[in-house]
Amino acid sequence: RVRDYAQVRHDGVVTPAIAARALDVYEVDARGLDRLDRAVLSALLRLFGGGPVGLSTLAVAVGEEAETVEEVAEPFLVREGLLARTPRGRIATAAAWQHLGLTPPVQTTRGSVPPQPELFRPDGS
Repeated sequence: RVRDYAQVRHDGVVTPAIAARALDVYEVDARGLDRLDRAVLSALLRLFGGGPVGLSTLAVAVGEEAETVEEVAEPFLVREGLLARTPRGRIATAAAWQHLGLTPPVQTTRGSVPPQPELFRPDGS
C-alpha cells in the first residue's frame, strides 16, 4: 500500500516521510494496527473490560463478521502480544491496555472480590 501511495501521489520513491503519510492515510498506527485491529481492541477493553469475551460477541461489537475478526485481526493481535485466546474467550493483555492508553481494571485473584469503596469518610461523616 505504501508503494502504491508513493507511485500515485509522488515520484514512486518511498521515503520515511512518504511512508509516514501513507500510513496516516491508511489509518495504520506506529505499531502496525489498522482500523479493524484498533476497533477489536477498543471493544474488548472498553465494552468488555478486557474479556474474556466470545468471538461472535466481539465481532458483533465491531460490526464485522466473526470470520473476519478471527482470520484477519486476531492473528496479528496475538502475534503482537495484544490479545490472547483462552478456552473462555478472547482476553486483552497488559500491552493492549498500554497501547490504547487505558488503565486496566483492578486485578483480583480467582474467587476474590475487588475491594468495596468506603461508605463513610474516615472522620465519620
